[in-house]
Amino acid sequence: MGRFDGVLLASDFDNTLIYTEEALIRGEPVPPLPERNRKALEHFMAEGGRFAVSTGRALAAFVKYADQVPMNAPGVVCNGAAIYDFAKGEYLVTALLDERARERGQQVLEAFPQAAVEAYHIDNVIHAVHPNEITRHHEHLTKVGVTEAPSLLDVPLPLGKLLFEADHETLLKIRDFLTDRGWGGDYELIFSGQSLLEMTAKGANKGGMVRRLAELLGIPREHVYCVGDEANDLPMLQWAAEGFAPANCIPAVRDSGATLVSHALDGALADVVELLERKYR
Repeated sequence: MGRFDGVLLASDFDNTLIYTEEALIRGEPVPPLPERNRKALEHFMAEGGRFAVSTGRALAAFVKYADQVPMNAPGVVCNGAAIYDFAKGEYLVTALLDERARERGQQVLEAFPQAAVEAYHIDNVIHAVHPNEITRHHEHLTKVGVTEAPSLLDVPLPLGKLLFEADHETLLKIRDFLTDRGWGGDYELIFSGQSLLEMTAKGANKGGMVRRLAELLGIPREHVYCVGDEANDLPMLQWAAEGFAPANCIPAVRDSGATLVSHALDGALADVVELLERKYR
């Protein structure tokens, strides 16, 4: 029996497990997993804990990094649109966008021609309409090239999410455009960065899928812990028995009541494991 038997730890990837902000903004190389995090996670799992990544990235955008991360549980991908079992190579749960999402997304692009959108097909293909500089930086970050399409209506279904890319002021207007038409209630509209607005099916967020993952693993809520830095992490941070956030988190996460740990560059996950060790003696 290990001290972490029956404990689930789920962590965001970008700017939590690994600090990737400079790679996104300036095109710098993506840094490796901090060694402190690696050792701490290996220790956590050796003591019986289950560790899962819970990322806004689609599977295609995360899978090239998966072998760098010690994990022994299925992961939440596509900002809560799916749970993927990396050991078996298969989706366990999916929550897909409805067919109207493409048409509504295309209306957004026609109203805001300066914006780009990435459309994430469940079969690991990423299409882009109106790709812009943010799209190109995102390609560099994920190491996955997009397949350009003239219109969202030309992108095949099924889709896990739409990712709108523009400056933050434009994205705020896009969110209002969707909600003013009464469509906001049909989807989750969550920022995963200043220049990234996620659109997934209603209920398909990190909180809902971490809950489903805990159910699949037979782990009660009181033994589930989550770590994240952005607005799209708030649903899982607030659902968990305790949420943690790296020092580089956005103000909304800082104000949410999450327990603050060190900067992602300094091994935030290692701090979390150390705190859990005090709880599970």
